[in-house]
Amino acid sequence: MAVAFLFLLIFARFFYLQVVDGEDLRYLALDQWTREIPVIAARGVIKDRNGVVLADNRTAYSVFVRPNAVEDVQMTAVTLASLLGEDADALQERISSASVSELTVTKHVDRSFTEKLEEYDLPGVYYAQDNVRVYPYGELLSRVLGFTSSDNIGLTGLEKYYDAYLSGTDGEIAYFTDLVGAEVEGSASYLPATDGMDLTLTIDYEIQAVAEAAMQKVYEEYSPAVAQCIVLDPDTFDILAMAAAPSYDLNDVPRDDAELLNELSRNNLVSDIYEPGSTFKIITAAANIEEYYKGNPDAFSPQHVFSSSRTRSVDGTTIRCWSDHSNGKHSNQTLAEALNNSCNPCFTDIALSLGTETFYDYLELFGFGKVTGIDFSGEAQGMLLTESAVRACDLARIGFGQTVAVTAIQLACAAASAVNGGYYYRPRLVQSVSSADGSVTEEISPVLVNRTVSEQTSELLASLLEGVVSNGSGSRAYIEGYKVAGKTGTAQKFEDGVIAQGKYVSSFLGFFPADDPQYLALVIVDEPVGAYYGSIVAAPAAREIFEGIIEVKGIEPYE
Repeated sequence: MAVAFLFLLIFARFFYLQVVDGEDLRYLALDQWTREIPVIAARGVIKDRNGVVLADNRTAYSVFVRPNAVEDVQMTAVTLASLLGEDADALQERISSASVSELTVTKHVDRSFTEKLEEYDLPGVYYAQDNVRVYPYGELLSRVLGFTSSDNIGLTGLEKYYDAYLSGTDGEIAYFTDLVGAEVEGSASYLPATDGMDLTLTIDYEIQAVAEAAMQKVYEEYSPAVAQCIVLDPDTFDILAMAAAPSYDLNDVPRDDAELLNELSRNNLVSDIYEPGSTFKIITAAANIEEYYKGNPDAFSPQHVFSSSRTRSVDGTTIRCWSDHSNGKHSNQTLAEALNNSCNPCFTDIALSLGTETFYDYLELFGFGKVTGIDFSGEAQGMLLTESAVRACDLARIGFGQTVAVTAIQLACAAASAVNGGYYYRPRLVQSVSSADGSVTEEISPVLVNRTVSEQTSELLASLLEGVVSNGSGSRAYIEGYKVAGKTGTAQKFEDGVIAQGKYVSSFLGFFPADDPQYLALVIVDEPVGAYYGSIVAAPAAREIFEGIIEVKGIEPYE
């Protein structure tokens, strides 16, 4: 009986080792018998919409040491140290005390290094091809493209957001070894790497270069905290450019200064919020015009003449126009003149007349208080007071762009919808994913989210905003022969709940042609020094961007 029990016990153990735990044991045995050299997958290339390569790879090499296969540790350490410019004693200690079967000595060396290494034919020393991420245009699109780690893992920007597509799968070269870890000749097997997928962006390199030059010029002239802009296609919400100054070289990332790196790599256009000021009047005007066409008696007709008073009193607070209304200025203002003059009291009247419920319905349609869904990490949703908590004085200020905080991408998309016929799309930075042979594996098509206003409203609004550039505060964005439209904005900044004296956000939101918008640009200059009005600081920068687009795209003037 005891013998039978012992036999069953041995059989059960044998069954467990062979069947239950067999796969794990075979893996451990294989790990003891083999040594692997990684074959690093090439990271996917990032290109602009026209095929211009914005992120690429450079072939490099990594060097490994297998301590068990090293025949002369001291000589090996001295040789490697001399090639690397390192301390030989420290390297010898690393090799001698290594508790791993394979030690990485260095990464990302070039071919000249491996050629020298081959001359010494050091037993136990190997190298494998690696890849280094390179950015052909250095600072271009730096806050959008992002960068990778030393192991080619996406850390920021599109490199991070689309890392699963870009990274690929590494392969390996496996060698069988003897009991002491020495390679058995002729035993190598090769598992190829699967390279990462390529991204084709909506970005247009030529427009991006134009935008970056304009922002750099503003930065040098007004020394702001940051000068930035978005250029998008109003028909699809494709992002054509996202530029910011200051910038940094993606080939020389300041990794040793975390604070500086965070500041320079942050895409403020998506991740930060600000009070938009008068550029928000585009939305207020759109809501009023749409309600007027719907027959709402609380909406003002385009011919309505607003009170010429410089002030409005709401809930015991006084709202003033920036102008003193002297010498007949701002008298007999219709909606067109109110936009031209950027008169806050007129937009206070509109917001209060429409009422909180109606006005908030439009804020919802235009995407405020929620993310746009752009394919980029860290998007902020803005700040919008809860509808039930809104007082009359709050509603009045929202009407002209205060007591509301938006992201630049939110405002750009909302304005694009207001002038493109009322179509609100999800903005996108990537339009397709493809394999290395160029075959498209995933198409990221424009997605229509909702309708905001009617074609009729868009048409009238666009013509009114053309008047702002032709005859009003946006005149510095005017280009002879081209129908440019837009709105200026100048907003005081708040810090710790109070107005920060002398600190402003200057902006301009414009588009052209006014009667068929193809390009829309939002320029934001944070804390300019000296001049601070959006009409002076931001509008000329937008004009430069539009002039650059006209030149690189060969756009003829209208007849």
